[in-house]
Amino acid sequence: QVQLVESGGGLVQAGGSLRLSCAASGRTFSSYFMGWFRQAPGKEREFVAAITRRGISTYYVDSVKGRFTISRDNAKNTVYLQMNSLKPEDTAVYYCAAARTVYSRNHPDEYDYWGQGTQVTVSS
Repeated sequence: QVQLVESGGGLVQAGGSLRLSCAASGRTFSSYFMGWFRQAPGKEREFVAAITRRGISTYYVDSVKGRFTISRDNAKNTVYLQMNSLKPEDTAVYYCAAARTVYSRNHPDEYDYWGQGTQVTVSS
């Protein structure tokens, strides 16, 4: 079992920055592939970013490339999402997720554990 808790969300103006954190419980954090997803009202849960177990490779949805950076610190059992140049369309609840094994990496069904979510609101 892994428990995930997101933090760092809030209200920010367009062009601003936020850093989300996801703290994980358990003794095997480094064995999980980690991802960030987001969901806006009335929309499907959308893949945002993912990172491999050792943090060697990262993946992003096209709409956030160059603006968002995912990273992890396995010694602290924490994964981060640095969000810069935020846009109103980034407004959503952001979820941290962990997977033992992934094939496509961007499908929610591949992830085994989820956090409670943290709200990010970007005003114009």
